[in-house]
Amino acid sequence: MHRYLIESPHSGEECLELVSQVIAAGYATRFDWGCKAGVHKGWIVIDAEDEHQALLVVPALVRPKAAIVRLNKFSAEDIERLHKNEGDAR
Repeated sequence: MHRYLIESPHSGEECLELVSQVIAAGYATRFDWGCKAGVHKGWIVIDAEDEHQALLVVPALVRPKAAIVRLNKFSAEDIERLHKNEGDAR
């Protein structure tokens, strides 16, 4: 499993229908919304096998506009190794 951040932009006209579809799909409490601040986007972090599976949480209404980022975490050892490799490249 991988973690993905999905950003779901939509217009003010699409807003109510999109939120209704998200609620119907059972993801109401998983999404964060910027709509009341005038930023018509929703965000969710989800665990999924792949990018395609992760995008299925976004209603078809706005799925083509969605942006998806596979997330990762770095350990202290990872950072140290990255810095060492950076130094070797110089």
